[in-house]
Amino acid sequence: MEVEVDHYEILGLASGEEGAKLTEKEISKAYKSKALELHPDKRPDDPNAHSNFQKLKSSYEILKDDKARKLFDDLLRIKRDHQVRRSQYDSKRRKMMSDLEERERAALASDSIEKAREEEARIAKKLKEEIARIRAMHAKKAATAASKVETSGMGTESMGSGEGGLDKERVLKVSWERGGEDYNAQRLRELFEKFGDVEDVVIKGSKKRRSALVVMASKDAVIAATRSVSGDLSNPLLVLPLQPAMTAEFPSASPTKQFAESNGPKLNNLVGAGYQAFEDSVLKKLQKAAEKQK
Repeated sequence: MEVEVDHYEILGLASGEEGAKLTEKEISKAYKSKALELHPDKRPDDPNAHSNFQKLKSSYEILKDDKARKLFDDLLRIKRDHQVRRSQYDSKRRKMMSDLEERERAALASDSIEKAREEEARIAKKLKEEIARIRAMHAKKAATAASKVETSGMGTESMGSGEGGLDKERVLKVSWERGGEDYNAQRLRELFEKFGDVEDVVIKGSKKRRSALVVMASKDAVIAATRSVSGDLSNPLLVLPLQPAMTAEFPSASPTKQFAESNGPKLNNLVGAGYQAFEDSVLKKLQKAAEKQK
């Protein structure tokens, strides 16, 4: 359970009073270092790699939330005080000179221990509530993002980059064949986090193919991922920008030339059955652009 785990220790940090003094920057630095060490891709033979990585992310989410971290620090303090009181009590008990003194001290210690237990239970309950709040908040954000994508039709044409819309140049369209290695949202997020922060992943399926929209935090991350990610060799990913950025180097060039120059370099990244479909799509769009120029 989260209230029984030392989240500082999970991130490889000092706990107790030293942990409470750590800055948010120090905690983030420790998380990134630990994430590189425990990432499942670096531990293919470890059956617990994914579980350990999820525990690491959970501990980081708790420590980076100010309210949850304060409650966790209070819980650790209560536990330390409880251990100190019990140690003092045991030490004093051995020094008791009479049965009467022993009974009196035992009664006082018992009352103190009971109060400590009640305080520990109270703080543990609040910490559980805060953990539930954090998880609900993340789930709500993901649901809101997914709802926006679904409302816009999950299509290139309807996902505008105008006011209030999603910036299509920060979105990757990823597809793969059914029947081979399958990809869930978490797996896709882990693949694309190598190139930058991933804001959302929305999966869509059909009878023959499955696809997903991966919303990156920056356009540079989209470019890097488009040229690098291929997925599992048994079922490679087809990775395309939802809207390739039009080149600004040749403002006088025709739309046909701009489209070809913008999409040409990315053809090297296409693998699997999606290559022909993409090539056909490019040819059709080039033909339409040429017709408009006549």
